[in-house]
Amino acid sequence: MQSRGIAIPTCISDEISTIPSSGLMPMQQKESRTVEQYSGQEFTSGSGFIAAHVLDILLERGHSVVTTVRSQEKVEKIKAAHPNVPASKLDFRIVEDIAKEGAFDEAVKIDGLEAVIHTASPFHFNVTDTKKDLLDPAINGTTGVLKAIKKNAPTVKHVVITSSFAAIVDGSRGNSIPDHTYSEKDWNPITFEQAHQNASNGYRASKTFAEKAAWEFVEKEKPNFTLSTINPPLVLGPIVHYLNSLDALNTSNQRVRDLIQGKCKQEIPETGTYLWVDVRDVALAHVKAIELPEAAGKRFFVTAGYFSNKEICELIRKDFPALEKELPAKDVKGGDYPAAGLYKFDNSRTVNVLGIKFRSLEESVVDLVKSLQSVGA
Repeated sequence: MQSRGIAIPTCISDEISTIPSSGLMPMQQKESRTVEQYSGQEFTSGSGFIAAHVLDILLERGHSVVTTVRSQEKVEKIKAAHPNVPASKLDFRIVEDIAKEGAFDEAVKIDGLEAVIHTASPFHFNVTDTKKDLLDPAINGTTGVLKAIKKNAPTVKHVVITSSFAAIVDGSRGNSIPDHTYSEKDWNPITFEQAHQNASNGYRASKTFAEKAAWEFVEKEKPNFTLSTINPPLVLGPIVHYLNSLDALNTSNQRVRDLIQGKCKQEIPETGTYLWVDVRDVALAHVKAIELPEAAGKRFFVTAGYFSNKEICELIRKDFPALEKELPAKDVKGGDYPAAGLYKFDNSRTVNVLGIKFRSLEESVVDLVKSLQSVGA
């Protein structure tokens, strides 16, 4: 597809960028145009984690990319991570605060801009004010970029937004509902009042309200572009972004870090969300959604299937025998599937429309552990 688009990932902290040693350096590029934006907003777990993989895949598939960053320092880090990519293929715009009114008005003024990928949204539990810390950044960041595109980027044909399984699942029903199959048809029924009960509800509400706001914008405003949303559950896989420390690791991968650092020897933590997907498959889904016209107007529940923390533990034990002394013993309890069963899932739209072939849990865990070891875990 001949395209030129913008993707807007977020960061966990000011120190996140892309690591040149990731093993996912840009390949020889074909002639086409796409743009990705990096945001330096200090929120989210997906942030640099998903964003860096999206950037790599866009470049590998021959797209030209414009990324937004929070500072010139970020520009230099990303350039250093992609030394073989010419300026004609990777450009930058500085946006200091994505939640600010009109934040993207100037950034999207790019000749021939055709596609936008927006992954920015807060995901953290260090919350003092749910509305200020979670809801407003998610909703305003999403609607803000859509407004900017409609106003200042008339050539944009398609926008892809990272949403979440959190916008699908009904947390009030729990996990043990084997008679229900979750799919893109489902919406989290969470209310504004429930969002303020705890940080977990606040996060789920932020993803739900932001995605609904995006679809409502397209329905009411009738802009020049179509919309797709990507709804992954828990995202695992190798890190390819710079981390100031392992404390800044995205929330999803922290469970694996804790296992290999000997922090779970007495009990394996409960799994929580029993659906997962590899970060590289999520990133590819974003890119496929801007490349395939049939993706327009659709949500995509991007999940590889079930997993448990106990399964992860046993995979690490199998593939990294040197880590045995750090892992919980085989008879340590916790981290298994609920005895009452689980909800079902339907990912057929992602498979049939986007053509995603999901990686195995073992491949994802092995590559993640190797990447964690490479940065000192």
